[in-house]
Amino acid sequence: VTHSIPACIGNMTINSKQLDNKSPVSIFAVNKCYVTVQDGTFFDGSGFAALVREGYKVRSDVNITLEFRTTAVHGVLLGVSSAKVDAIGLEIVNGKVLFHVNNGAGRITATYEPRGTNSLCDGKWHKLQANKSKHRISLIIDGNLVQTDNPYIQSTSADTNNPIYVGGYPADVKQNCLTSKSLFHGCLRNLMLTKGQQAELFDFSRAFDLHGVFPHSCPGAEH
Repeated sequence: VTHSIPACIGNMTINSKQLDNKSPVSIFAVNKCYVTVQDGTFFDGSGFAALVREGYKVRSDVNITLEFRTTAVHGVLLGVSSAKVDAIGLEIVNGKVLFHVNNGAGRITATYEPRGTNSLCDGKWHKLQANKSKHRISLIIDGNLVQTDNPYIQSTSADTNNPIYVGGYPADVKQNCLTSKSLFHGCLRNLMLTKGQQAELFDFSRAFDLHGVFPHSCPGAEH
């Protein structure tokens, strides 16, 4: 076994002597344990996860689904870019969810704005689906659909070749379809990217770069 256990360990004794886990000599990638815990991945607001080291190719079609829970009104959810202008991006800005796509001709955005007193930043789980089909894009939040017109109908493919960044991205990385640099603080679960009949569910513990992200557990819902 070469990987760590996704669990909490406490009250460990060796030869009847209790180990002091409050002040370890050395510590790496160990977080505190929570009294109540939920499935998902916790982002503590200080970092990001990077997936698909060799680069993810969005091209003409992709369907992104995930669930998020946060109390912050700003935060990067996901970005895939290229060295040029082609890119896609999902972010929370001022409590709204924005889905940006640039197929090379210009950025278009679908914006979901919660109505009335409803908030997406209430610490409860919300379902998100972002769909790009050639030049068409749509965003579904908790079953509510938002579509946007795209004047660039001849441009249909987002030729990306960079990793998928979730929750934020490194300072030296360019993201052409994200307006915010705010690191996500909260929980994500069930991140899936589907192209045609091929669906890929991403396990954050397999990320090639992980900072301030705890793949297997979220603190219980905030009250």
